[in-house]
Amino acid sequence: MQRGDVVQLHWPFSDQSGSKFRPAVVVRADYLDPLIDDTILVRITSKIHGITGTEAILDPAQELASGLKKKCVAACSDILTIDKTLIHGRIGVISDATMQVIDECLKSALGLK
Repeated sequence: MQRGDVVQLHWPFSDQSGSKFRPAVVVRADYLDPLIDDTILVRITSKIHGITGTEAILDPAQELASGLKKKCVAACSDILTIDKTLIHGRIGVISDATMQVIDECLKSALGLK
């Protein structure tokens, strides 16, 4: 699993009442993969909240290798660390250009400069 991969998993609800099977994008640095059992993900959702600077648009018409079926966003204010064994598979990959946008959205969501 590499940075930029689009994967599927049961994403837990924030109140821990359950989960929803959904896509997410791997944002963890690749050098960490052999060192730790966990990975870091950003939730992908079709619900666009319009929170300035925290959502990266993912349009399958432009992101042909993403494996996504409809326009959605990488919601960079919704981050999860999870054991890699809980991921149900890779469905695609995000382009380097869009990963740069995701990086900027992560910085904004986390208050980093």
